Amino acid sequence: MRHRVVITGMGAVTPLGLNLEETWAGLIEGRSGIDLITQIDASNYPTRIGGEVRGFDPTDYINFKEARRMERFSHFAVAATQEALEDAQLSIENIDAKQVGVLIGTAIGGLNATVEAVRNLDAGKRISPFYLVTMAPNIAAFHVCHQFGLKGYNNTVTTACAAGVQAVGEAAEVVRRGSAQVMVAGGTESANAEIGLAGFCAMRGLSTRNDEPQKASRPFDRDRDGFVCSEGSGILILENLEHALKRGAHIYAEVLGYSATSDAYNLAAPDPEAEGAARAIRWALQDAGLKPQEVGYINAHGTSTPLNDAMETLAIKKVFGDHAYHVPISSTKSMIGHLFGGAGAVETIVCALTIEHGIIHPTINYETPDPECDLDYVPNVARKSEVDVALCNSFGLGGQDACLVLGRYR
Repeated sequence: MRHRVVITGMGAVTPLGLNLEETWAGLIEGRSGIDLITQIDASNYPTRIGGEVRGFDPTDYINFKEARRMERFSHFAVAATQEALEDAQLSIENIDAKQVGVLIGTAIGGLNATVEAVRNLDAGKRISPFYLVTMAPNIAAFHVCHQFGLKGYNNTVTTACAAGVQAVGEAAEVVRRGSAQVMVAGGTESANAEIGLAGFCAMRGLSTRNDEPQKASRPFDRDRDGFVCSEGSGILILENLEHALKRGAHIYAEVLGYSATSDAYNLAAPDPEAEGAARAIRWALQDAGLKPQEVGYINAHGTSTPLNDAMETLAIKKVFGDHAYHVPISSTKSMIGHLFGGAGAVETIVCALTIEHGIIHPTINYETPDPECDLDYVPNVARKSEVDVALCNSFGLGGQDACLVLGRYR
């Protein structure tokens, strides 16, 4: 038996706010969370801008002793999970902990801990005995399990920029097949360490619009020049429909379809023919049992790189045909930058809230149309629209493509 899967709680920590309410309000306002980097000295790098979570204190969520032994990406995951569980009105006291699983996506894991370890080695010092268990990608999921006493299915997805969407999609499959009643699923990242910024600068993938940080991320605009490194986390509570109804939970949306594919094309560049991305979208719609014409909103991967945005536009055209010109598309990254493993999770939350509230956030900084990107990107101003089906795209390094389909619960 395949169970229906619904979203009953959500939490987020982003450059627009320390919780989901602040983040959503900023997105609808069309406010940018991008600014000059302050966490590290970026003065010697071609890119000196990024999305930072400001004012975040991990001890608001975690005791001091535990927090000091954790990486920032784990802090974010615990904070977002706490909000999501509270939003879902779930606590370990009223549910079987062995029926609650965790699946967290991250592209990189603990970069800050690695920088500190390398500095200690260079200085002839010993590295922390907690280094390896601080930076490992699966440790964020451990801390979520440990903090909230969750003892069910546990896994970590590390599929680059697609990790957030894949974590949610794979978690939905766990619930569908009955391996868990509830899954805590999402993504988290903090990649603004020196080694992260230096690496992406070396790849020449970042925007260098340092004089106008708030205008640097401009997906689908002709003058886009690269993505913006960012940090944060998005967590969703996925629940077996029967379980959710039995306890009277509020349902934001239903997870209808999911797919993940490979370009098998290039280590870093997307396939210019968009075959893998188009296949992921097509298969996700098939999994949902829906036609392209039934989709009312697409949350684009929309990184603001010349290659990705053109490729994604082509993928949408290949799947949607003429309907591609009639479906609203927007990029969350235009305001919060690229959260890597956390991106797709936050963007899935955006899709659920779009269905819930009937409003689509804009793609900001869309000023000059690009002939290769000629669809409706909801430029600069939010738009009211009743959306019954929303699609979320994520495409990562290594040709990793993923797509989720959410729908209004009926």
